[in-house]
Amino acid sequence: MRYVNDLPYETKEEENVTIPVADGTRLAARIWRPTSSDQDPVPAILEYIPYRQRDLTAERDSIHHPYIAGHGYACVRVDIRGTGDSEGVLRDEYLEQEQTDAEDVLAWLADQPWCDGTTGMMGISWGAFAALQVAARQPESLRAIVIASFTDDRYADDMHYMGGALLSDNLAEAGTMFAYGTMPPDPAVVGDRWRDMWHERMEGTRPWVLEWLRHQRRDDYWRHASVCEDYQAVRCPVLASSGWADGYSNAVTRLLGNLDVPRKGLIGPWSHKFPHLGEPGPAIGYLQEVVRWWDHWLKGADNGVMEGPMLRTWMQDSVPPSTSYEERPGRWVGEPSWPSPHITPVKRRLTRHGLSAPLTAAEASAGDAGPGEGLSVQSPLSVGQFGGKWASYNAPPDLPYDQREEDGGSLVFQTDPLVERTEILGSATVELDLAVSEPVAMVAARLSDVAPDGSATRVSYGLLNLTRNDAHSDPRPLEPGRRYRAVIPLNGVAQAFPPGHRIRLSLSTSYWPLAWPPPKPVLMTVYEASSTLTLPVRPVEEPDAVPARPFDEPEGTRPRTSTQLVAPEERWQVKRDLVDYAAELEIVKDRGTVRIDDIGLDVGRRAYERYNSVAEDFTSATGESAWTMSFRRDDWDVRVETRTVLSCDEGHFMVDATLDGYEGDRRVFSRTWNEKVPRDLL
Repeated sequence: MRYVNDLPYETKEEENVTIPVADGTRLAARIWRPTSSDQDPVPAILEYIPYRQRDLTAERDSIHHPYIAGHGYACVRVDIRGTGDSEGVLRDEYLEQEQTDAEDVLAWLADQPWCDGTTGMMGISWGAFAALQVAARQPESLRAIVIASFTDDRYADDMHYMGGALLSDNLAEAGTMFAYGTMPPDPAVVGDRWRDMWHERMEGTRPWVLEWLRHQRRDDYWRHASVCEDYQAVRCPVLASSGWADGYSNAVTRLLGNLDVPRKGLIGPWSHKFPHLGEPGPAIGYLQEVVRWWDHWLKGADNGVMEGPMLRTWMQDSVPPSTSYEERPGRWVGEPSWPSPHITPVKRRLTRHGLSAPLTAAEASAGDAGPGEGLSVQSPLSVGQFGGKWASYNAPPDLPYDQREEDGGSLVFQTDPLVERTEILGSATVELDLAVSEPVAMVAARLSDVAPDGSATRVSYGLLNLTRNDAHSDPRPLEPGRRYRAVIPLNGVAQAFPPGHRIRLSLSTSYWPLAWPPPKPVLMTVYEASSTLTLPVRPVEEPDAVPARPFDEPEGTRPRTSTQLVAPEERWQVKRDLVDYAAELEIVKDRGTVRIDDIGLDVGRRAYERYNSVAEDFTSATGESAWTMSFRRDDWDVRVETRTVLSCDEGHFMVDATLDGYEGDRRVFSRTWNEKVPRDLL
């Protein structure tokens, strides 16, 4: 990244700003704005998240907010109620209170003498969720948003329930927020109130995984703040981005296809990162794109920001399987609209362990090729141990490894070696004619690029809890032995398959620990002659390409300095014990201890995850998420320790959780939860 010092506007930074909301709660903020805005007001840009602007996101924030401010905007980073130095308690994600607070903040910003009355919102992940959700509420001052790595569907396409199957990230993210929501404010900001505010947070919280498990089907809990319920509610322009290695790879194209406001989409090879910090690379000059977006929609600049393709995406070339990549080879391609007129759905029929040649239109419309004999599989719990994380952060190594490790417990269907290069862009779809042996069952469908040496790189995947085959809101138990038709959409992707490679579809009845297994092992029979894989094929030759201005190199302002005091540790280990047949995936993400130099604060962050099972006992599946967060300055020495364990039997999930707060070595708060939640056909 190129750090830029010479920006169009001289800026100033205001720390420890408080913004009141309607009920009197005061939210903590940091503001960067042009010095000249005292006389010449500018638009305000809000980033609104719970991740502590004074310390934990200070380095990241210092790269993009001063940069945007230096181009003539007031950039405002606000800690959501109950986090950082803001007052109150954070009780769950995306609550009505959170959104009304955001509207109050926008109104406050628009009313400041240095603001011209117009606002925008931007962010990644929670910040993008917030911007999109608030945009649907149509606050008066909000003119445009810029969002990265998000979803418009909180149930079907978030880290909770993918295809109605429970994701392990449901536990992991709940564990993350268990720690983030119970950390104390900084006494250097809030003074002697810090202890009372801290204890209010610890007393007022509970493990969010309990609430998320109480809503195992699509209900009003998930419909709230899911913009897909009413796309027409969004009335301002949207610049949306994500990455193919991210869990949130699908929502960009859904917004492009369903919104009727000015919109642009960008999808790179990245994991869960801003595009200017994108990993795997190449990262791009995203902040330059963001400034152009704001200049047009907030200042009225005639800068051609809406020219060129509606969607720009990185067409990924074939790579060997690896759990992380520094760069993904490929090229940028553009589509004039979405759905794209250039994408052709190409259907292949499943054959006896193969995939047919592409069907002609007549063959595809002719229906089933015949009754078929059926192929059966009962996948072991080991299928999925090399599946990687639902949302990759590219550190520690969390992408899927060679799928040969997984395919031994799966049904495998693959093409003959390809004669010519094939490129796909969008979501592949698997349609299966199947029967299962149990009333609760799932299917994991994986699409892989198989090299001539046999190595298999997973390209995309999809999950479906078959009890939700008809509707996520109204699950039904399955009738063992009955044949069903199930449609499984795979995550969107842009991927090239070179000549000599094969395209492989793998089907399994478990995918642990990425997804929680059903209560019992399931024997699934797939009738291949009446089952198909449909690929969204894009012509290799650029089809009527819409000219696109090349991306600039990544830019930003120089980040705040920090000093590493204790070395970080990262570990991702799969273990198998051939005596008692126990299997374990252990993940350590320890940032060590870092001193934030300008405020003299030492911060420690350690996250630990473990996923266990024994042999083929599907009720032995257990997940654990534990966090330690520590803060030290002079004689202020505090830490929070959280631990959440999720286990199950055939009829229930069991949650055992602890929260401990320490001042020095003295424990000053402790609470334990031991609760059961019935399994709802899951």
